[in-house]
Amino acid sequence: MGTGGLAWPGRFRPRRTAARGSVTEGAARAGLAARGVIYLLVGALALQIAFGDTSEEADRSGALAELSQQPFGAVLLWALGVGLVGMALWRLSEAVFGSVGQDGRSVRKRLLAAVRCAFYVFVAYSVLSFAASRNQSGGGSSDQQSRDATARALEMPAGQWLVGAAGLAVVVAGGWIGVRAVLRKYHDNLRLGQMSHRTRQLVDVTGVAGGAARGLVFAVAGVFAVRAAIDYEPEKAKGLDDTLRTFADTPLGPWLLACVAAGLVLFGVFSFAMARWRRV
Repeated sequence: MGTGGLAWPGRFRPRRTAARGSVTEGAARAGLAARGVIYLLVGALALQIAFGDTSEEADRSGALAELSQQPFGAVLLWALGVGLVGMALWRLSEAVFGSVGQDGRSVRKRLLAAVRCAFYVFVAYSVLSFAASRNQSGGGSSDQQSRDATARALEMPAGQWLVGAAGLAVVVAGGWIGVRAVLRKYHDNLRLGQMSHRTRQLVDVTGVAGGAARGLVFAVAGVFAVRAAIDYEPEKAKGLDDTLRTFADTPLGPWLLACVAAGLVLFGVFSFAMARWRRV
């Protein structure tokens, strides 16, 4: 009797672990799907800009405004916010317990998960705030947010160095995202055995093209932040919308923006594929 009583709590340990795993997996897949929705909308808005329609901003606030105008828009906004909360919780669990893979418990992977958690906490908060305020505000456009944050940072001691370092970090992050996509590093996290050959080819098209476009946008936004720091002009910092519009000002004109926008749409589709086949 005594021995059985001591062993009793241990009998539920596998169940607790399995329950935690199921909750984490559900949160991860909901978060990846929510990310896919945002990139699909941003990419679609950027395509509209490329072909002459500039009525909406091609960033998160523009995507939320677009979503709110759809049937059951309020419900969709809340669902999107909840999904992003799930993404943040999944990254938090990776920071605390480690992630899948041989080096999933390494300090580097845990720190990266913590940074991603903080990012998605911010994104989830902005989406839920937008839903709660009945579409009056999404925290402002990404362009205005970037300029305001840059101006505040430049006023701090060593502000130019801080902004420059942050911009350089974004450039490096963009390059890292793009290179990993081209090298198909995402294969390490996918259940490839559950895909047909045709499905794997389609996932690779969305993963490579979408990841490369996403990395390019990050890198260009980082370059503008570095320029703002060097020239001490916060107005030169650009958010997602202004960064995307910059592609239309190149010698290639709107066609480059159209290609980048199509890449963001593909990354949205890739996020749905990750929601279906990612190992969590």
